[in-house]
Amino acid sequence: MQGVFITGTSTEVGKTFVGTALARALTQRNIKVIPRKPIESGCTKHNGELIPQDAVALKEAADYPGLLSDVCPYRFEPPISPVRAAHLANKILTTEQLVNICLQGSEEGFVLVEGAGGFYSPLAENGLNADLAVALQLPVLLVADDKLGTLSQVLLNVEAIQMRGLPLAGVVLNTINEVQNDYMDNTADLRERISCPVYTNPYLNGGQVQLSETLIDSLINNPGSNKPLRIVR
Repeated sequence: MQGVFITGTSTEVGKTFVGTALARALTQRNIKVIPRKPIESGCTKHNGELIPQDAVALKEAADYPGLLSDVCPYRFEPPISPVRAAHLANKILTTEQLVNICLQGSEEGFVLVEGAGGFYSPLAENGLNADLAVALQLPVLLVADDKLGTLSQVLLNVEAIQMRGLPLAGVVLNTINEVQNDYMDNTADLRERISCPVYTNPYLNGGQVQLSETLIDSLINNPGSNKPLRIVR
């Protein structure tokens, strides 16, 4: 199965921002993208239906002809962890259920799966985002907010991904805030400490990011390797 699992160092770091940009770029190359965000909390209610905004964005970016329920069947209104939101709705979801959602139609194209929260955030009753990534055996794209403190967050996540035996396609640093510390250079510092590619997205107020062609090429042509990551200590 060819695809990618997009995760983050935390919530609100720009996973969907990166995911939609990747979906558009692949679609422009005439690659069929199968977007999957199997569970989403913080959904808005419209005409009695819960609308998963992240899943909608992925579906539109991929020009996906399937149903929104194919992309995101499990939706919850409270803006909290999916597991807690499911409990409040008296539902118990398992990692196996989420895996099955991601695998449906996976043979038809490039499977783009976006997790919820961080790599070690609880996702189902019996598993974390990490467990879903392991079950799918897709290369992982790690997204982080380019800010002070990101180095530790990224290095911890890289080590966790490595411990799970998953290939890391790269790290994407999103510039979430317009005002940045002029003395900070997380990209350069990370490139000295990890062996996977590190990419930077500049601050864009309502715009669309242009992902590195190198990143896109690597996901298409090298769908994964279990080569160990190097962390320089």
